[in-house]
Amino acid sequence: MSEKIYSVITGTGSYIPPTRIDNESFLENEFFDLAGNGFAKNNDEIIDDFGRITDISERRYIADNLVSSDMAYYAAKEALKSSEIDGEQLDYIILAHNFGDVDKENKSLNSVPSLASRVKQKLGIRNPAAVAYDVLFGCPGWLQGMIQADYYIRSGDAKKTLVIGVETLSRISDPHDRDSMIYSDGAGAVVLEGFSSGEPTGILSHLSRTDSVKQAFYLSMGKSNRADYKGKRLFLKMDGRSVYEYALLTVPKVVKSCIDKAGLSIEDINKFLFHQANGKMVQAILKRVTKLFRVKNLPVSIMPMTISWLGNSSVATIPTILDLLYRGKLENHTLRRGDVHVMASVGAGMNVNSLVYRVP
Repeated sequence: MSEKIYSVITGTGSYIPPTRIDNESFLENEFFDLAGNGFAKNNDEIIDDFGRITDISERRYIADNLVSSDMAYYAAKEALKSSEIDGEQLDYIILAHNFGDVDKENKSLNSVPSLASRVKQKLGIRNPAAVAYDVLFGCPGWLQGMIQADYYIRSGDAKKTLVIGVETLSRISDPHDRDSMIYSDGAGAVVLEGFSSGEPTGILSHLSRTDSVKQAFYLSMGKSNRADYKGKRLFLKMDGRSVYEYALLTVPKVVKSCIDKAGLSIEDINKFLFHQANGKMVQAILKRVTKLFRVKNLPVSIMPMTISWLGNSSVATIPTILDLLYRGKLENHTLRRGDVHVMASVGAGMNVNSLVYRVP
């Protein structure tokens, strides 16, 4: 078999903020529905229901003196270190986020210059051929950055790329919205390099889609749920039921098509690394994937879960899981040569993507 160029992961890094926020931290919040009405249930009941539905018991928040580009820099620095390459060798720095650098005191969304340029500057990379740009694609943004990097590498336009996902959701969530308990902060990064091989390895396939006729505003920015909230600030708002239904209808189909495109079956898959917005939703998605392949009883170890202690960090979720897996920090999960991983994400847009990866 003649050799081809494949995109392989040669380094990973992540930044998990040290500040733990448990569910009880929301006991004093005043929650309202979208119409501005209070709830009949008290906060103890609301929080108990939330934990049961989402599987989230705690999440991580960024330190007051940091912003997204700081976390992205820390994750990128670790990825470069583990890949053992010089940042000056990078052809692209692709950074996925959705809200830019949101300061603790000034909540304006700040994306000029791009966060990728800020990270390149923090890393001290002088090479002007290391092109730095941002991707805004909802929660699937980091995976879309990986897909773009794969195209660059396979076309011969790049040999080494750095793909970062970062988000600071704690600063754009409404404290009067129950959904604020879902969100967290963090960053993850990988170095992706071209590798010549006679056998398929690294990234084997990927698919993306956007549904926006009816679905565009399932996630959007809006006013606080509290009717008398002072100021005109906008917060992240989610039509939870519609997102859930859309994800269960769409993600399993994209995942199966991506596996089919790679010429594989579900029996070939060792890990499913899904974006984790809601524990129950992720498990339901996996169950529907197995139904599409007409199989049952997949082992629990096939889907590493971090949502219970990391919450939903949007674009940072999958690269953070990858880094923990590569560093042996996920209990009962190991990384072996030849393993096949399926990654998938769903989020604002509405966007869905999936990628099949074989560990070299």
